[in-house]
Amino acid sequence: MPMLQIINLLLFLAVVGYAIYLVSYILYSRYMFVKLGKPADLKKDLGQRVNQTMVNVFGQKKLLKDTKSGIMHVVMFYGFIVIQFGAIDLFYKGLFPGKHLPLPAYGVFTFIQEFVVFSVLLATIYAFYRRYVEQLARLKRGFKAGLVIIFLTSLLTSILFAAAFEQIWLGIEPSWEMPISSLLAFPFAGWMSATAAAVLFYIFWWIHLITVLAFAVYVPQSKHFHLIAGPINVFLKRTDPPSKLRTIDFEDESLTEYGVSKIEDFHENQLIDLYACVECGRCTNMCPASNTGKMLSPMDLLVKMRDHLTDKGAAITSRTPWMPAFAFSGANEAALNVGVTKEEDGTYKYPIDLIGDVITEEELWACTTCRNCEDACPVSNEHVDKIMDMRRHLVLTQGKMSPEVARTFQNIERQGNPWGLSRKDRAKWTESADTDVPSVKEKKEFEYLLYVGSMGSYDNRSQKITHSLVKLLNQAGIDFAILGKKEKNSGDTARRLGNEFLYQQFAMDNIALFEKHNVKKIVTADPHAYNVFKNEYPDMGLEDIEVMHHTQLLAQLIRDGRLTPTKEVNERVTFHDSCYLGRYNDEYEAPRDIFRAIPGIELVEMDRNRENGMCCGAGGGLMWMEEDKGVRVNVARTEQALKVTPSMIGSACPYCLTMLSDGTKSKEMEEQVKTMDVAEVLAMSIEFDEHIEVADGVH
Repeated sequence: MPMLQIINLLLFLAVVGYAIYLVSYILYSRYMFVKLGKPADLKKDLGQRVNQTMVNVFGQKKLLKDTKSGIMHVVMFYGFIVIQFGAIDLFYKGLFPGKHLPLPAYGVFTFIQEFVVFSVLLATIYAFYRRYVEQLARLKRGFKAGLVIIFLTSLLTSILFAAAFEQIWLGIEPSWEMPISSLLAFPFAGWMSATAAAVLFYIFWWIHLITVLAFAVYVPQSKHFHLIAGPINVFLKRTDPPSKLRTIDFEDESLTEYGVSKIEDFHENQLIDLYACVECGRCTNMCPASNTGKMLSPMDLLVKMRDHLTDKGAAITSRTPWMPAFAFSGANEAALNVGVTKEEDGTYKYPIDLIGDVITEEELWACTTCRNCEDACPVSNEHVDKIMDMRRHLVLTQGKMSPEVARTFQNIERQGNPWGLSRKDRAKWTESADTDVPSVKEKKEFEYLLYVGSMGSYDNRSQKITHSLVKLLNQAGIDFAILGKKEKNSGDTARRLGNEFLYQQFAMDNIALFEKHNVKKIVTADPHAYNVFKNEYPDMGLEDIEVMHHTQLLAQLIRDGRLTPTKEVNERVTFHDSCYLGRYNDEYEAPRDIFRAIPGIELVEMDRNRENGMCCGAGGGLMWMEEDKGVRVNVARTEQALKVTPSMIGSACPYCLTMLSDGTKSKEMEEQVKTMDVAEVLAMSIEFDEHIEVADGVH
């Protein structure tokens, strides 16, 4: 082996060895930082995890929700998998001149390589265009954002030029097997010597090698760590119902604080989220708080938490956070020299607080818990549970909340509703109902418990929904009953506002009521109650109860012929999706099926509909808080609805209906555009029997 070839091999091994050391050190450091968290409490459901990985990693499902960006990333994702084989082949050629990997159909291999390299290069150019020319608001600009484009361009062009000069050096004739490199070699082929071509080959060979290794070192220290952490995060994503909150064990005497106030109090799978973040801005782009001028940005929240984890993790583990160390001496010293002490109880005292110094209280209270951020995230990050964990700490441990929130808790605790109205009036709405409303006191056996909820019981507007619903149930011969004065608040509002203790009190009381009256099926017009009964009460002991939203039951009754809409309702309707019915429970079609069954209805969709639908602003308990920053969320959502010129805005949630009604009033459109629940519109189309008598569920 010639001396130059030996020197090249030794240099290659030294550089690669150093890069492997750096990458290994960085990856292990990040692993140690994540291990500071609590053990992940994940279900062992391998089949579902493999499926979600195939769909969202290899199928790129969420990325393709933004078609242009999605196609670009699909090209890059699969392109780089293919290009890695080409990189190995290129390194082999540089170490052993005149040889290549012993692959069958090698000409086909090189043709595919060049086609893929060119495709990824075009995708890279498009990425530059979107970020720096089109300047999408959700994409960051600057040195770090541009560095990866430099890396990619260097990688791709070095492959093609190395192949071009190799052809001249070794006297390889142009061919279809290497169309692009043959084209690049053409201007040089007539006059360039083999020696000059060999020198240029090795220049581009080393450019490619150094760029590959530099990129490998850069990736785990940047937002591009998602290339590694993203697939892991998708695989380890919780398979519980979306954003299901963890139950706090208040009987655990070892707990001295509730909620999360330290980064290491999160679970390990929650911390992987932070390193998986792509910083693509899709979450913030969809966030109703961010879009209406509030302080919260879901992307910035995760990025700030990630940087805090890295800094605090470095201080606790004494591991250098940035490599190579000599290039980041200032940043490393700053992270390692922050004073951290371990307390007797095993916790760490750190001078920078997660809540207050890193994440502000204003950010935590701005979240409507709508999950639009999570639905948009291509790597399955879960933002809401982190916000809720920190909100719980503010409420349960620090007792820090606004007067409105404190008053809401007090009202729920004393009277069982957020207004503080008398619990004795909970069934007063039945007095104005023009149909029978049987209670569990009158009926010992029934098929469905109609859970009315606080909105349907006390709010004058929402009572009209309840009236329509009971009339429809009677018309269809549904054997149902209500709890009447016995009914209690579901506890969802208290839980989403951070008062887990109050939620658990109501949950246990409700479960005892359900068991006492032998409840087997529950139907409710409140998506928040529907979600909490269906997905979260089981953790408190609720078993063997089927929970339905009223739109699901009504749609089924129409399909079964038990309700037949015949009267024309000549309205142009746009339907607003409730977050807790849609993104939390994947129910989008039932309310639309009802509208489609009503003669005269013209159903039109807003630009943001179904899983992309924007929150009304009432979620997360924000219904009971003053909104004093930026544009009101309900007004912004109403404006989106008005763009399709409806005569009616449809809803399937009493909270949403209230917010949209307020929205049309603020736009002075309440006379031109009605706001109605699906059940109300369906009732307008039904020829009701003059005398409806309910006996054992049969007319």
